Amino acid sequence: MPIMNLLVAYNGTDSSDAALRYAAALARDRKAHVTAMLAHSTHDTLDTSSRWIPRAARTLLAEAKTGLLTEIEARLDALRETLGLGEALTFRAAPGPVDGLVSETGRAFDMIIAGRPMQDDDEHVRLHPDKIALMSGRPVIVVPKGYDADARHSHAALAWDGGRAAARALSDSLRLLETQGKVSVLTVGAAPGLDDLMTHLARHDVSVVHENWAAGQPVAEMILDYCRRRDPSLLVMGAYEHSKFREDLVGGVTASVLRNTTIPVLLSH
Repeated sequence: MPIMNLLVAYNGTDSSDAALRYAAALARDRKAHVTAMLAHSTHDTLDTSSRWIPRAARTLLAEAKTGLLTEIEARLDALRETLGLGEALTFRAAPGPVDGLVSETGRAFDMIIAGRPMQDDDEHVRLHPDKIALMSGRPVIVVPKGYDADARHSHAALAWDGGRAAARALSDSLRLLETQGKVSVLTVGAAPGLDDLMTHLARHDVSVVHENWAAGQPVAEMILDYCRRRDPSLLVMGAYEHSKFREDLVGGVTASVLRNTTIPVLLSH
């Protein structure tokens, strides 16, 4: 099926502005619909309904949060005219656990698009796109702050290790990649299923090239360096093939790439 229904996790940050512009470009090319969703939680460490918090303080906290949400919605409205979507852009806001809400909602969409999180994002609206990829069962495109190119896919880089997550990411990306240029398959050492992968892409009318690096090198750095040198329009990779706990423990490829990428990254799990 074609991509017709996009969910943008919008939280009013510069990164989410970039994500919304990216989604709009994707939607215009395909006559698709974009839903911008503002998911917002209560403070993680303060229960503002607790009796030990004075009423005046509870009121101030509630007003501050209301003001933040109003500012975010106003920011989206200011962007609306520049996006060129008209009635194909809708907005919704919902309270609750941010990543969980976006993940649950995103299951009824073709794809989720989110900005790369930054350290100073307000915790009421902070997103974790890698977690959303794990929880939602949908592909997630993470767009870095300041990215202003159109949603073009003339050259995609695919990080391939032959694993389940990489295979899922490839499948999720084919609707973007078919008939639109080439895919560079990036591997480290021996990669299972490489010949079949190259044949598979060719049968989808995708021009494909292969670049292999010797084992033992830092994978994330190699991927990022390749993207800086060759400037693909999209990086496609599986998310947390070895579980998020193990990746957090040893500093995994997924997290390193997301922290430092300068181009959109499609994640699947």
